[in-house]
Amino acid sequence: MKIGLTYDLREEYLALGYSEEETAELDKPATIEGLESALRAGGHETERVGNHFALMAALAAGRRWDLVFNIAEGLRGMGRESLVPCLLDAFDVPYTFSDPMVLGLSLHKGMCKRVLRDLGVPTAPFLVVDRLEDLERLDLRFPLFAKPVAEGTGKGISAASKIGDAGALRRTCAELLDKFEQPVLVEEFLPGREFTVGVLGTGPAARTVAAMEVKFRANDSIYSYENKENYLERVDYALLREPALLRRVTDVALDAWRGLGCRDGGRVDLRLDDHDQPMFMEVNPLAGLNPIDSDLPIMCRLIGWPYEELIGEIVRSAVSRIEHARRRPA
Repeated sequence: MKIGLTYDLREEYLALGYSEEETAELDKPATIEGLESALRAGGHETERVGNHFALMAALAAGRRWDLVFNIAEGLRGMGRESLVPCLLDAFDVPYTFSDPMVLGLSLHKGMCKRVLRDLGVPTAPFLVVDRLEDLERLDLRFPLFAKPVAEGTGKGISAASKIGDAGALRRTCAELLDKFEQPVLVEEFLPGREFTVGVLGTGPAARTVAAMEVKFRANDSIYSYENKENYLERVDYALLREPALLRRVTDVALDAWRGLGCRDGGRVDLRLDDHDQPMFMEVNPLAGLNPIDSDLPIMCRLIGWPYEELIGEIVRSAVSRIEHARRRPA
């Protein structure tokens, strides 16, 4: 197949004056090189397309691909991850990973939790704070945890995110509202162990790859931006091998994945509450795919999967669901 690659290259945005934190979710050259190498090892022809601006120009010029491997995160707005899939849908070009609706919903952590709560997926009680006056409606138990509603890679998360009283909550929310110019998700703090679950496939065919525990070396319990950026010094990862807990964790992850309609591959993050019950935190249907640093490739490495196998499974899932959709009667 001829596969186009859509992505946002971090160094291009840094050159335009954006900060390290602003571009934290964007990709390094090593990620694009790794993807291209893995796809070619699978017998595919690849073409680097780039970001949504490059994609718009390519589509307008008549360029097409059998499949687009999309990892473009975008930079602005709640629909930033949906932009490339929207363009590809408009031109009827098939692509990997989730559709615009799923990407937009999952990016807004509050909306996502509302949908999953309605589906019966366990998640911590929460409040979405659009303005400080919303705190007057607070009916949650301290300690609480606050973070921007639509950021990833730990952006906006620090030691100040864990909150013990109303004064600290108001200060943290004010800072986050001002800095990120988006609502703040406030939820009851989950004190237990933290896991990320790798998922491959779509709908009934979705399955978990592994569940990986995030263990902090220092006296810390927060997967912050700093901890993620410096994970080699601050974090250890270990496969969850306790059968009963593994089953409960992966069941919640799959219920969330299937309930939202996520496709092909990604991650679901969970944490145990004070009764050791797995609780949904967030889903990443456009997970990082750096061969060395990203969580999904790390857990695949822990179970003995080469990076090429992971990328091949994602492509096979996309091709299978696309072929199935085309066989359906109109």
